[in-house]
Amino acid sequence: MWQSFAEYILSQCDKNPTRICEIGVGKFMQVFDYLNEHENVEIIKTDISPNDSTVIKDDVTRPNLKLYENLDIIYSIRPPSELQPYIIDLALKTNAKLIIKPLFNEDINAKNIKLTLKNYNKASFYTLGV
Repeated sequence: MWQSFAEYILSQCDKNPTRICEIGVGKFMQVFDYLNEHENVEIIKTDISPNDSTVIKDDVTRPNLKLYENLDIIYSIRPPSELQPYIIDLALKTNAKLIIKPLFNEDINAKNIKLTLKNYNKASFYTLGV
């Protein structure tokens, strides 16, 4: 499933380089590592509690918008429901494509923003602007 998710993100890379950010990376690096191997990708990862020095500390509820300037894609894996509206708002403010992979069988907390449910190979997720 995670490879399918990462492959979908790569399929959305229409610039060279494509600037991507994973929000709330936590300790799960499989998708980030897969994307980071590709030459046409510039990727950063953010979290409120960075796990290591490669993660940029940022609070998505009060984001440092400079970090997210000129992003093409924002994605988040299993973000807590209460943070989902903030992630959506950040994507709207930065005009970035958004891909959210919620917990299995979890509805997305999008308030009044319409996200699209996508199925790609073995992965299901929500998108905005994709």
